[in-house]
Amino acid sequence: MFSVRRANIDDLQLIVDFQIKMAVESEGVDLEEATINSGVGAVLKGEVTAEYWLVESEDGPVGMMMTLPEWSDWRNGVVIWIHSVYVRPDYRKKGAFSTLFEHLKNQISESSELVGLRLYVDKGNHSAQQVYKRLGMSAEHYDLYEFMKY
Repeated sequence: MFSVRRANIDDLQLIVDFQIKMAVESEGVDLEEATINSGVGAVLKGEVTAEYWLVESEDGPVGMMMTLPEWSDWRNGVVIWIHSVYVRPDYRKKGAFSTLFEHLKNQISESSELVGLRLYVDKGNHSAQQVYKRLGMSAEHYDLYEFMKY
């Protein structure tokens, strides 16, 4: 029913649209389109170490996530961080995100370099938290602290 592919520059506007919708829905934040366009473009042009993945149905792309690597000296391997998860409302609870997640888990299982997955989720996004728990992730080890310039 679903397939996964790495996004490319032709997907720029779609990902920008998904990002804007995701920010409003999950955190109540209105992103400036020019800024997010530059940020997504940097990923798709290979200017930063990150990738976008799209999940597709017969209707085309229905969801996305961005991944980035983090070196773990404790595990002597790379942990993949999941960011910017978005699935169109009409495809939620139908396996779209699970397909993306399983795609990453398979990559980790098949790689000697990759050792795990991590993500952070807004404390108020309870529906996403339940999805991640159902997929076998735990929130038991860490709290996230941040300092942001803006």
